[in-house]
Amino acid sequence: MNRKVCVAPMMDCTDRHERFFLRLISKNVLLYTEMIVSEAISRGDKKKLLAFNLNEKPLALQVGGSSIKLLAEAAKTGEDFGYDEINLNLGCPSRKVQKNKFGACLMKEPNLVADCLTEMMNSCNIPVTIKTRIGYDDVEDYESLKNFIKILKKTGVKTFIIHARKAMLGKFTPKQNLNIPPLKYDIVYKLKKDFSNDVIVLNGGIDSISQIQNHLTKVDGVMIGRAAYHSPYFLAEIEKEIFNNYNIPSRTEVIERMFPYIKEETSKGTRLNQIMRHTIGLFHGQKGSADWKRYLSKNMCIREADLQKVNHIMDHIKNNGNATSLGR
Repeated sequence: MNRKVCVAPMMDCTDRHERFFLRLISKNVLLYTEMIVSEAISRGDKKKLLAFNLNEKPLALQVGGSSIKLLAEAAKTGEDFGYDEINLNLGCPSRKVQKNKFGACLMKEPNLVADCLTEMMNSCNIPVTIKTRIGYDDVEDYESLKNFIKILKKTGVKTFIIHARKAMLGKFTPKQNLNIPPLKYDIVYKLKKDFSNDVIVLNGGIDSISQIQNHLTKVDGVMIGRAAYHSPYFLAEIEKEIFNNYNIPSRTEVIERMFPYIKEETSKGTRLNQIMRHTIGLFHGQKGSADWKRYLSKNMCIREADLQKVNHIMDHIKNNGNATSLGR
């Protein structure tokens, strides 16, 4: 599987509509689901939680939890649904996640994590990977991280996605944990040197082609998060510069290709705003970007059956080549 560039799992962001949208722009990046709790997979509506459009592939399922049994079941269920990879979340710092004993707090219990990974690996035939931080609270020395990875490696896991910030458990909000702890890329670079036969993917603060190119000289892959969500057409630049693919649809063509999907989904009861909210950043940095955002904010909560306004969006972009003056 090509892990050169991945789009991070992001809560309330990387749902199936976002992934379908991003896949129209990029055919090469590896996409991840939002984190789905193993208990929810066990007890909930599996189809509602896990079903996806085949056009989203390659696609990884990220799960959260600390129950060996439930995580093993989740891995097998994910494989049965057609996912290409199962990723265990060991990096989420939210208080709610800690309360339920998963996410970054599991860095404190490497042997439990190893037991979970062993059973996950035994339950499915697709890759099982982990996403973690460089440390937590006052523990961010390199040797602690190295020992943590050593223990997990014994399970047979070969791919480690490392967010190059420590997690402040119980002290910062999730948003603060994405900004305040400093990025320490050198720690991840060093990890790759010490685990040269394993796949090390770096995550955290990556928002330019030059950064990606630089990191790829030192690690196996990068994972981008907010930059891909707030400026999704950044993936077009990645396709050109990183994957040497120049057969990329324009922004207008992306929206045109979304239209059949919108019609199909809204006919099944999906609300229009559930789909279109992910496209707000499509014209980021372009003429008319503010008009596009304003128009969508005003109109994307229209009745699902009334697609006349969506047609108007399409016609306007086709005629003008941009989103200028929408709704004026």
